[in-house]
Amino acid sequence: MKVMAQMAMVMNLDKCIGCHTCSVTCKQTWTNRSGTEYVWFNNVETRPGQGYPRTYEDQDKWRGGWYRDKKGRVRLRDGGRLHKLSRIFSNPKMPAIDDYYEPWTYDYETLTNAPAGENIPVARPRSLLSGEPMKVEWSANWDDNLAGSPEIVPDDPILVKINEQVKTSLEETFMFYLPRICEHCLNPSCVASCPSGAIYKRAEDGIVLVDQDRCRGWRMCISGCPYKKVYFNHKTGKAEKCTFCYPRVEVGLPTVCAETCVGRLRYIGLVFYDADRVLEAAAVENDQDLYEAQRGILLDPNDPEVIAGARAEGISDEWIAGAQRSPIYSLINVYKVALPLHPEYRTMPMVWYVPPLSPVVDAVSRDGHDGEELGNLFGALEALRIPIRYLAELFTAGDVAAVEAVLRRLAAMRSYMRDINLGRDTQPHIPQSVGMTEEQIYEMYRLLALAKYEERYVIPTAYATEGHQLEESATDCSLSFAGGPGMYESGPFGESSGGPVPVAVETFHALAERQTTEGLAVNEREPSRVNLLNWDGKGAPTGLFPNAWPDDGEERR
Repeated sequence: MKVMAQMAMVMNLDKCIGCHTCSVTCKQTWTNRSGTEYVWFNNVETRPGQGYPRTYEDQDKWRGGWYRDKKGRVRLRDGGRLHKLSRIFSNPKMPAIDDYYEPWTYDYETLTNAPAGENIPVARPRSLLSGEPMKVEWSANWDDNLAGSPEIVPDDPILVKINEQVKTSLEETFMFYLPRICEHCLNPSCVASCPSGAIYKRAEDGIVLVDQDRCRGWRMCISGCPYKKVYFNHKTGKAEKCTFCYPRVEVGLPTVCAETCVGRLRYIGLVFYDADRVLEAAAVENDQDLYEAQRGILLDPNDPEVIAGARAEGISDEWIAGAQRSPIYSLINVYKVALPLHPEYRTMPMVWYVPPLSPVVDAVSRDGHDGEELGNLFGALEALRIPIRYLAELFTAGDVAAVEAVLRRLAAMRSYMRDINLGRDTQPHIPQSVGMTEEQIYEMYRLLALAKYEERYVIPTAYATEGHQLEESATDCSLSFAGGPGMYESGPFGESSGGPVPVAVETFHALAERQTTEGLAVNEREPSRVNLLNWDGKGAPTGLFPNAWPDDGEERR
């Protein structure tokens, strides 16, 4: 057994309201540079829908991820080394810009400089790639909230799989939101696809990154990723992807998308896994066994044998304690309510989801029944507006029983907690009916509904001996060039085209200190001016407030 650590995330889809705050803050932090106008490390999709890029889940078309050959070996669906070498200068198996969208802005200069006249001027869209006028026909959120559903929904690759007639009348259809980031897989096909070896998986925490110096722009990683979460920067000629906000994680802070999530639906923590069994789990014969196989390689951090194995691999006691407090292992293996996204791709994804229960209580109550009584809830699961088969194709490779078991636990939690909220005696048979104890179901409720900040994000900091290697400013980021992200003036069409401008950049360490101490978070070695606009509310910096009035009783002016 080889114990390794992995940073992972779980998202509770019952809480996602589709506000896209996570996408916007991620965009502003990481991809607001020239060449990344169409890049969304985090995006929120409406399901059913074609997703972003369009129909990325259709692996018959895009050939991403792995497959199991007749000899039981795991092979890249996009082909091996010789096949890649034969088309290294022409790679057709990846989305074109039209599958993402051609980024645009509006010609606001027409509005501001138009002379007075009878007709109102119009700011027409212009391409950020060519600067030419264009017609907007697609974007990352084109099918948001089922927009254009009669034309878009039928092409959803998941609906094609289940071959189910979907009613597209607004009052009869179903929908839910699916936030997506890079899965930071245990068996990443993007890493295996890169001819230059530029994409790598960090040994200390499992985060998958792109070495910008080694990247040669072959774009095989884009083809190899089945989630299509690797992007190509057409300005720099380099591949870029979600970094799991590793400079923040290294100092114990959550990712930007998690920090700013309005619904508080994201959980981040450390898990241990057996690296020696990853290939075995990825190579199981039946796709529907992949979910249980992946759960099986996640190790119990309280097991003395696992603790000893972690220490043998150089994992510190602080990280072991962090894994023991992690909400991720609890949601996946203790409460068993989190599911991986498309395990059939065999990449062993490490961003998991609590599936949505849908408005089952209201649906039962409309018929005059008790909407939170256990028997009624269980009976209503088969008639959910969100078909279980659809959820199964997303999260369990079509295994309906596994999804139904998760939904039964969530329904049992609702029914059990109603008695507590109404001050009535609890019913022990409710958690027993789903294989849980009363303590477990209450703890699951606390975690899913009422968890505090430090309970949702259990992130051990990097080793003290590695502190000098941490990125402490935006200019040190691996995605930076010519001054760093977020440090540019606006160009004629909104792209980053100016030179770097002086801005106040707060280091990640200062941010961590501000959130965990009562004192003023400033850099004592390089003090900066503090005023009411950038004061963090802690301490009393010299010169910020006027001196106290004397107590001699003289008249104040």
